[in-house]
Amino acid sequence: MVKSETMTRRRLTPSQEDYLKSLYKLGGALEAVGTSQVAERMGVSPAAATEMLTKLAAQGLVAHDRYRGATLTREGRAVALEMLRHHRLLEVYLARKLGYRWDEVHDEAELLEHVISERLEQRMFDLLGQPEVDCHGDPIPSLSGEVPTVRYRSLLEARSGERLKVRRVSDDDSGRLRALDRLGLRLGVEIEVLAESEYEGPIEARVSGRRRRIPIGVAKGVFVG
Repeated sequence: MVKSETMTRRRLTPSQEDYLKSLYKLGGALEAVGTSQVAERMGVSPAAATEMLTKLAAQGLVAHDRYRGATLTREGRAVALEMLRHHRLLEVYLARKLGYRWDEVHDEAELLEHVISERLEQRMFDLLGQPEVDCHGDPIPSLSGEVPTVRYRSLLEARSGERLKVRRVSDDDSGRLRALDRLGLRLGVEIEVLAESEYEGPIEARVSGRRRRIPIGVAKGVFVG
């Protein structure tokens, strides 16, 4: 991130940074995102989301139209990516160095991402061996704001007889992460699909050599390649 963008971020509140990050995750770097979508993700009313987006637009971080929705400007995207970089590096650090489970790291990283310095960010990055993904398999943005666009299939799309590896898991539900852990479905683990789901039933698979029944609700959060 260039210096001017970092200085701008330091004048923002944690809530404003969260809005920018959420807008990025909703696709706001590429197309307009409806205010109702932003409100739902942030857990606020549409009126509150509109008020915040208007403030961010006044700072040049968002382009906002009450009818079309909101998109990130170049500077807004840079702030969002810096927050994502902080968040995902913190998740890796908490998991690898402090013994946090992968279902515990999100909430801690949400708090810490707003306050760490660029110096601490770089120290963590180097200490961790310059990781490219976090503990859930999500890509860590580079300092220049580049994000790999590797796409993996959902486990639900896998067919009987396929042998695959877990490449990414959704981190939006801590309960599902705990279920994945119990089933042994962690990053890099090999899966052999034995039987596809029938009538919303579980997927039959061999996970690290052990036969497992994977519920649909759990499988939809697993991405393989």
